[in-house]
Amino acid sequence: MFDIGFSEILVIAIVALIVIGPERLPKVARTLGHLFGRMQRYVNDVKADISREMELEELRKLQASVQDAARSIEQSVTKEISSTESELNSIAAPAADAAAPPPAAEAAPAAAATSSPQLELGLDTSDQAARKHA
Repeated sequence: MFDIGFSEILVIAIVALIVIGPERLPKVARTLGHLFGRMQRYVNDVKADISREMELEELRKLQASVQDAARSIEQSVTKEISSTESELNSIAAPAADAAAPPPAAEAAPAAAATSSPQLELGLDTSDQAARKHA
């Protein structure tokens, strides 16, 4: 991390021994060790937070792209359905007009059912004959 070799660490230790003194050196070394550990934990926490934020940002981008794709698919399906419905309506309208009998043809069978020539002549149908015998 700092590119400090063994010889440089030895020089720093000798200078610290001379400046601090042999009585306070263990306490200072322990304090420096704790501070160094806290610094490492802090750096690791910051790295983890940055990594987490980057992952969240990637997930947000992915979510946005998936939502855009879903919207475009929904629009294309809706467009396809409406075009299919319009095609079916354009095909069904002439077929419905052709299948419907003319209005005059509907009125004629209704009139024929009410005044049957057999009834006028007095001819009995099989149902009427069965009713007479019963």
